[in-house]
Amino acid sequence: MTHDPSVTYVIGHKNPDTDAICAAIGYADLLQRTRMPKAVAARCGSITARTEWVLRKAGVPVPELVMDVRLTVGSICQKGIVSAAPHESFFDIYQRMLWGGYRSIPIVEGENQLNGMLYLTELLKLLLPVGESPERMRVVRTSLGSMERAMDSKLWFADGQRDAERDFILMVAASSPEIMRDRITRFPHEQVVVVTGDRENIQHLAVESGVCCLVITGGFEMSPEIRESAREKGVAILTTRHDTASTIQFIRGSRRISEAVSKDFIRFESNVLVNSIQQEIRETSQALFPVIDHESGQLIGVFSRSDLIELPRPQLILVDHNEFSQAVTGAEEANILEVIDHHRLSGNLVSKEPIRFINLPVGSTSTIVGRLFWDQGLIPSKSIATCLCAGLISDTLKLTSPTSTPEDKKLLDWLSKIADLNVDQFAKDFFAAGSVLNSSSPTEAVSSDRKEYEEAGYRISISQIEELGLHHLWDAVPSLQAELRSLIKQRNLDLACCMVTDIGQHFSILLMEGPDPLLARVDYPKRDHGIFEMDGVVSRKKQLFPWLSRLLAAVPRSA
Repeated sequence: MTHDPSVTYVIGHKNPDTDAICAAIGYADLLQRTRMPKAVAARCGSITARTEWVLRKAGVPVPELVMDVRLTVGSICQKGIVSAAPHESFFDIYQRMLWGGYRSIPIVEGENQLNGMLYLTELLKLLLPVGESPERMRVVRTSLGSMERAMDSKLWFADGQRDAERDFILMVAASSPEIMRDRITRFPHEQVVVVTGDRENIQHLAVESGVCCLVITGGFEMSPEIRESAREKGVAILTTRHDTASTIQFIRGSRRISEAVSKDFIRFESNVLVNSIQQEIRETSQALFPVIDHESGQLIGVFSRSDLIELPRPQLILVDHNEFSQAVTGAEEANILEVIDHHRLSGNLVSKEPIRFINLPVGSTSTIVGRLFWDQGLIPSKSIATCLCAGLISDTLKLTSPTSTPEDKKLLDWLSKIADLNVDQFAKDFFAAGSVLNSSSPTEAVSSDRKEYEEAGYRISISQIEELGLHHLWDAVPSLQAELRSLIKQRNLDLACCMVTDIGQHFSILLMEGPDPLLARVDYPKRDHGIFEMDGVVSRKKQLFPWLSRLLAAVPRSA
């Protein structure tokens, strides 16, 4: 992904639930109103049907999807770059590079498609060829029109050959007419370009010889006789104010740069990770690296070695979690500014500097965000208050979960008044907004609210699906169990669980896939292999996980 390094993302955990989404939206709004105008609510997963219902009701857009915050070359490259096209001339590009102090620039054609790279050393060879024979040094591949533009001159009698590119043989009239006549006869006359000042005898000789073009320098005009003779012979004439020496350089500088464009260079697609190219960059002498969009193939920017010295680190504020295993991919490389959470402390979250860390034993992260509005004397908008109510109701099952606290009730009363909500009706509509089991594939259902943990040497996954009644569950059990087994293989887990909770009856069915010694130690009523009834268990955080932690500790993991 290509992201804006100047933005601070307020983001929940992978597979975000309603509380993670709503807390991110609420806290980003609070920060924008107080001390962080570039705070943006984000998510690192799809939203559930219930969350989508909440955002529609609140009139709030779905947060930006940010699945990976690792730096890509597209996020660090310089935009608004100087480039050139293959048909442009030496002098146009040389001036462009000189003024900008560029040693190399990308060459593009068509719809900003990368054609090659132009290096200043190769460009100068167009003007000052090295190692060529004296005869070859006379040859310049250009067109009469390019010569005219390079010298800011006037072209006469081109007869439709103005822009035809071909090899021209340059001759400077510094010798006697006899020597010049001999030199002209040694080359195809249709390629010869004679450059002279006000020497009419040489002008007549060039025209009579039928050369391709006569260039009259120094601001001198051609005589009527030369004009008429050139018209008859089909000899083009260029008149320029520049002296002869300068004119020769201008003619050489009228060459197209296409001859100097290098096709042998390193380019990168915009989605390539910066940390994957460091070795390649160190091993090449190339100084400037073009970046193309990985979808359109268009050039979007360039970067140099110096751009990799002090890389910008993405700015993150984590909500509703406090460990890297649940965080957006690449969080380890980011600058974690704050953590706002209501879960246990776990994992390996480490910061380089002291950070603001708020972790309170309340029923939802939305409760904490609401309290931060309260403490700062700010009234959230009706939309934000609606979101925070939804996050609080979702995580506390409308204050009936064992995780609920008096603080949750206090904040729900306050926020619901601001949002003008009937809490009972809102909660009923929210939980009825969508059955995950009925509307999702097994993969989506298991992933919709899933967290991974490391506990007692085990790698485990716990999913929770909240339903109004379990009538959609039983037909889905075989496919859910198969998905848990697949998840164990894909994520290299030891145990995968899915707790399907009837939020109306405060009753859950636990599906477990893992080692038989573990399943044999489960002390809840067994309905079938790997299927257990958990009456009164509704909270993953306060009920399921502590019980599972004790179970894992009692059954040491085999090597």
